[in-house]
Amino acid sequence: MKLKTLLVSMGLGAGLMYFFDPQHGDRRRALVRDKVDRFVNSIDESMDKALEDTRNRARGVLSEMTAKLSDQGAPDWILEERVRSNLGRLARHTRAVTVTADGGRIYLSGPVLREDEDDIVKTAMRTRGVYGVENQLQVVDNPQDIPALQGEPSPRRQARPDWQQRNWSPATRLLSSVGGSLLTLYGLTRRGVAKPVLSTAGLVLTTRGLTNLDTRTLLGLGSAENGIRANKAINISAPVDEVYRFWRNFENFPLFMNHVKEISVRDDVSTWKVAGPAGSTVEFQSRLTQDIPNDSIAWETLPDSQVQSAGFVRFDENRDGSTRVTVQMDYVPPAGAVGHAVAQLFGVDPRQAMHEDLLRLKSLLEEGKTSTDERTVEYTETSSDD
Repeated sequence: MKLKTLLVSMGLGAGLMYFFDPQHGDRRRALVRDKVDRFVNSIDESMDKALEDTRNRARGVLSEMTAKLSDQGAPDWILEERVRSNLGRLARHTRAVTVTADGGRIYLSGPVLREDEDDIVKTAMRTRGVYGVENQLQVVDNPQDIPALQGEPSPRRQARPDWQQRNWSPATRLLSSVGGSLLTLYGLTRRGVAKPVLSTAGLVLTTRGLTNLDTRTLLGLGSAENGIRANKAINISAPVDEVYRFWRNFENFPLFMNHVKEISVRDDVSTWKVAGPAGSTVEFQSRLTQDIPNDSIAWETLPDSQVQSAGFVRFDENRDGSTRVTVQMDYVPPAGAVGHAVAQLFGVDPRQAMHEDLLRLKSLLEEGKTSTDERTVEYTETSSDD
C-alpha cells in the first residue's frame, strides 16, 4: 500500500513539474488545452454523424418492414435485379444464370454446377418480393464442355455484420462507445478478477468506437503496416542531392525533429531516443530497408522495439530545381490507439509532429536556421567530395 502511494505521489509530482515548468510550462498547458478542445469538437462531430446514421438506419428498417407487409408487389425488373444482386454474393458462376421475373415469380435458367443448384434456388426464394421460383436450371457435374462455367470461379462472398468489419458505421461506433463506457463503470464497481477484465473490455470498446480502429491496432498488436498512418508532403527550395544527403544522415534529425532527443548509428542499425508523454523517453532501434541516392529512403523498427514503426520518404525534383519531400509513416504506438490518444492529449501526436518537423526542415535548409522548443538551431551546408 505504501509503495502504491509512493508511486502515485511520484507520478503526480512528475506531472506537476512537467506542466508547471517555469520555462516551458505555459506552452505545454496551452497544448493540452488545444488538444482537449479539439478532442471535444471531434466527439461532437462524431455524435452528430452517429445520430444521423441511426436515423437513416431506422428509416431503412421501417421502409423494409412496410414493403414486406404491403400487398403491392415490386415491378418485375426490380425483382430481377434483386435476385441477380443476391446471387452475385453467393453463386460462383453468376454470368451463366439467367433470371427472369413474371408477376412476382422468378424463372431461373442456364447451366450451373450441381453443388451450386440448391444455394441458387434458396437464395432466389429468399429475395424480398419473390412469391415463387421456377427451377429451369441445367445442372451439370462436369463443366468441361460449357464455356460459361470455365475458368476459376468467383469466390463465395457473404455479407459480414458491421461489428466484424474493419471500419464501423457511425451508429455502431456510438453504440460501442456508450456500451463500453457503461461496461467500464460497471467493472470498476466489481471486485476480484471481474474488475480489471470488465474495465479493460469496456475501455477497448469505448476506444474502438471513438477511433474506429480495429482491435489489433487498438491493443498495439501486429505490424506497423496495420497500425496508424501519417502522410505529409512539402516543397523545399534546395537541390535534391542536398536534401537527400541531409536526411540520409540520421544524426541530423534532432536538429529539426522536436521530439527526437538523440540518434546514434552503428553499422546498419540506428538507436533512437524520442520524447514521450509527460516528459518520458522512448527508445527503439530501426534499420534501413531501402536507400536509393537522391530518390528515396525506407526504414523499419526492429521486431523487439518498444514502438513498431515503418517509414518511407521520397525526394522529387521540381521544375524550378526545388525538392518535393513526401513522407509516409506507419506505426503502432505503445498500448495501441489508447497510447496514441494519450500521446495526442499530451502534445506528442506523431501526425502533428510530422507536420511541424517538416516545416522546421524547410526553414533549416532554406534559411540556415530554425527553432525548437529548447533552442535555436543553425545549419550550414558543407561541400562533399563524393
